[in-house]
Amino acid sequence: MFDAHAHWLPEEIIENSHFYSKAWGDIEKHLELMAGFKIDKTLIIYPTNDAHTRMGSHRDICRKYNDGIAEIARRYPDMITGAAILPVDSPVEMMTELKRATEGLGFNALSLGSSFDGIYLDDERFFPLYEIIAPRGIPVFIHPQTINPIGFERIKHPLLTPVIEYVFDTTICIGKIITSSILKRFPGLKLVFAHFGGVTPFIKERFDSVYKMLRGREIVEDLGALPTEYLKQLYVDTSGVTTKAALQCTIDMVGAEHVLWGSDYPGNPDIPASIRAIEEMDITGEEKSMILGGNVERMLKP
Repeated sequence: MFDAHAHWLPEEIIENSHFYSKAWGDIEKHLELMAGFKIDKTLIIYPTNDAHTRMGSHRDICRKYNDGIAEIARRYPDMITGAAILPVDSPVEMMTELKRATEGLGFNALSLGSSFDGIYLDDERFFPLYEIIAPRGIPVFIHPQTINPIGFERIKHPLLTPVIEYVFDTTICIGKIITSSILKRFPGLKLVFAHFGGVTPFIKERFDSVYKMLRGREIVEDLGALPTEYLKQLYVDTSGVTTKAALQCTIDMVGAEHVLWGSDYPGNPDIPASIRAIEEMDITGEEKSMILGGNVERMLKP
């Protein structure tokens, strides 16, 4: 098994973030759990946080985090790999850190938030990044934005914000991606959205029906294909979800070959339940194997 969504943070970032505890920096405990649950390898992606407001620039955060993950991957190359983060507040520094992370530190995956200060991944500032990584097959693992996600200016609630606003920030990001020219302009671009891609699997038919109605009145531009055709080009991870119905709805949207099992550890501690949900689904053994590790392993091959 290959876990496509787990977290680790350096101690300094934990100490300067308002939410994360020391458990998010305990890699030894994580390795013990992996062995206990027979997880062969884990991809570490970045949980968005507010540490940059106390630690200085995004560039400094990125360098500290990427260096830390690279060191762990060197210590445990058979069990841990990582996705580098980039200083998205500066297009120039973003490209500098991309080169350092991929050529200097050996990263073969990136981790970005679904938005930054209201700017989503369809923004032109990301085009130079896509021009480089799409031909090289470097995937981008997209975590929900937890700092000022969409709706936060109206509702600030300790339960409603993470349950609803985080996943809707991801949903809006996907909507902006499929209604832009990005997937046509950068063929081969691999975007992996956490948490099933928000609520997208549950509104996919509405994308098509409303698009057809608005196109008939020439209210929206011609996308060249139905929105659901672009959705099929995206990837999603399961983020520890244990509901087979939600899994099936997601498979119906993107296909089993585009679904990646992710534990969301330590955010979600019930790893066995998320594994059982896939093992007990009414799909083929090959599809289960792809979801539980084959898809992400293939994606991360150099």
